[in-house]
This record gives sequence, structure tokens and C-alpha cells, in this order.
Amino acid sequence: MGKIFTIAAKDLRILLRDKGSIFWVLMFPLMIALFFGSIFSGGGGQTSGMNIAVVDNDNSDYSKAYIEELSGLSALKVRSLPRDSALQLVRQGKLSAYVVMREGFGQNYGLFTDTAMIEVGIDPARQMTAGYLVGLLTRANFTLLHKRYGTIDAWQTELDSMMVDSSLWSGAPPEIEKLGRSVISNLRSISEEIESSTQADSSSDSSSDSTAAQKQFELFSMEMTAVTNDDIGPRSAFEVTFPSAVLWALIGLAAMFAVSIVKERTAGTFMRLRLAPITRAHILAGKGLGSFTACLAICFALLIIGNLIFGVRFANPLILLIAVVSAGLCFVGMAMLFSVMGKTEESVGGAAWGILMVAAMTGGGMIPVMFMPDWLLTISNFSPVKWGILAIEGGIWRNFTLSEMILPVGMLLLIGSVCFIIGVTILARSDG
Repeated sequence: MGKIFTIAAKDLRILLRDKGSIFWVLMFPLMIALFFGSIFSGGGGQTSGMNIAVVDNDNSDYSKAYIEELSGLSALKVRSLPRDSALQLVRQGKLSAYVVMREGFGQNYGLFTDTAMIEVGIDPARQMTAGYLVGLLTRANFTLLHKRYGTIDAWQTELDSMMVDSSLWSGAPPEIEKLGRSVISNLRSISEEIESSTQADSSSDSSSDSTAAQKQFELFSMEMTAVTNDDIGPRSAFEVTFPSAVLWALIGLAAMFAVSIVKERTAGTFMRLRLAPITRAHILAGKGLGSFTACLAICFALLIIGNLIFGVRFANPLILLIAVVSAGLCFVGMAMLFSVMGKTEESVGGAAWGILMVAAMTGGGMIPVMFMPDWLLTISNFSPVKWGILAIEGGIWRNFTLSEMILPVGMLLLIGSVCFIIGVTILARSDG
């Protein structure tokens, strides 16, 4: 028993001597708890909301009021744009959806129509949020209707205005005008009777209200379309999930190569290479080339499997090649930085996986971007996972042009270059 305790004590002393391990097994989990606790407890500030564009083809008082109602929802960030511009931004992944109010929306409020007065174009990569958006659009419409006509007084005011509105009877025969005014007058009388019986009906079963609300919900019809054409848009869920799979492969490779580098340093292999008749540049170039080759091989293997078995297209092979090369270079640079973040395999592995998990979370790999607070949404711009997924989607189904690839590719190369330079500088200093 004493030997067991001795071995256990030895392992604990080794752990305590490695400050990097202490950080990743104690401080990092604490930071994660505080990080996500501040988000989900409301301490992280307002959520960023779903970014959408509204297109007002109706241009009526009601459609303008509807846009104001949507803008007042904290779950949405609304921009007014022409339809072509909105469609382009959704296709590029810069907006979650666009909402078009068709001509005639203000006349019937989108109710009781054979043709949907609302057109919703959704980013195919965000199909999971489509139902959520439909609920918000429906809620805004009925909230606006309730504000305008939700009381008996409001209906009576509307009926009174119809009685004095001569434009309603323009061109109508006198007998039709007389009949119409009689109908409005009768409706006015009925509304007064309803008002007097409202209190008696207020104690009725609440389940009937729920049923009526459900019927109202179904009356407001919308036309949902994916922002796609013959060449653009995912044809299956696999074309959406495989870009994420490629990034997860790169995450694993970056952590693995970081650990392999520190393993060579602790085992003395790196020192023997330094004593050989080669320069440090040769060593680093060889290691970088090896990890980069592995990244390309794994990425293309996944994409080929997706193409042959799951029908994942390569809409633009050149763009896809640029995306994979850029993502590979980015994670090679990150692996170099991770390799100098500790002196043991355990500390480097903890650092690599910890940072990469945060990159996946902030890049939309775990937490939907629409639920992120504004400050976290800003941080997501520094996550290589976000830009890697967007770039690979550009080659698979978004069909990006070279100009549209400048931003994601530029961010990937910038992150990789900065990480590589920092890692090489620290390695050179520690190597004397």
C-alpha cells in the first residue's frame, strides 16, 4: 500500500511543478464556468439577435408600422434593403434571412389570402432558425393588430371612420352606398352589444383562448424559400455539415501536432536535430510541411468521401482549394503557437484543446451565432473556425467569387501567420 501512495504522491508533485498543467486543470475550467455563466445568466448583455433584412414592396402605413414592430423585438436586428441586396447578403452568410412584404399586405394584413403576403428567404445553413423566425414574424403581426384593433373602442373608431370616408363609396351606385352604410351601422351596434357582454364572457375557460390563438396563428401565411438557384444552395444537409467536419479535423490535427512537437523536445529529439548540420529554419519548415500535408490529406479525404457517398458537390473547385489551403495554413500556425505554451505533453495538450474549444464555441461551432451577446459576436470574428467554415461553404455551395473570398481567406492567413511568428519566436528564445 505504501508503494501505491508513493507513486500517487510522485504524480501529484509532478502535476504541481508544471504550472501549465495547473492552469489548464484548475483555472481554465473556472474561466469557462464564468464565461458561459455570464452569457446564460443574462450578465453577458443583450443577445445580438438574428440579422435580417426587410423589403417593403407594399409601402403602406401598415407595412411601415410592421417594420417598426419587428425592429422593436430584441431577438431581431432589422435592416431595410432592396430585395437584390438582401438576397446577396443572405447568400454570402452575412444575414440570416430576408423578409419581403408584398404589395397588398397593408390591405389584408396577410390574413385570409390564397397568396402569401410575406416572403421569407432563409440562409440554408440556418434552417434550424426558420421556425423561430416564423414565430417572431407572426407574433409581430398579431401584436400590431392587437394594438390597432384589439379593443372594442378601436373597432368602433375604425367603423366611424369608414362611415365618414367618402372614398369608400366612390363610383358606387346610391343603393350600394346606402346598403354599405347600413351594414357599418349595424356592425357599430353589434360592437356596442359585445362591449356590454365582455365582462360576462371574461370568466370563460382559458383553453378556448388557446384554441383561438392557434387558429389565428395559422391564418397568417408565409412563403418560405431557401436562398438558392440552380447553382447556389445546399442540396442536402451533408453539404452544410461537411464544412464543419473539415474544421473539426483541423482542430484535432493542430492539437496533435502541437503535442508531437513538445514530445520531441522533452525526449531530446529536437535537440539532436539542432545538433545536426541543419538550421532551425530547416527543422521548422520540415515540421510545418509535414503538418500542412496531413491537413490537406485529411481535408480532401473528408471532402471526397462526402462527394462520393453523400453527394456533396464542389460548386467551385478552385475556391474550395483556396479555402482548404488557407484553413490548413492557419491551423499549422496555431499548432506552432500551442507547442510552446507548456513544457509537458499534458500542459500543451490542455492548452491546445482548451483554446480550440473556445474557438469552436465562439465561431458558431457549438453556440448558434444568433444567441450570442454583442460582445461575443465581435469576438467571433477572431475565431478561425468561423472563417474556415464560411470559406469552405463558399467552395461547396455558396459559390463565392474570388472577391468574396478575400475576407475569410485573409482572416485565416492573418491568424495563422501571427500564431506561427509568435510560436517560432518563443521557440527560438527557449532554444537559446
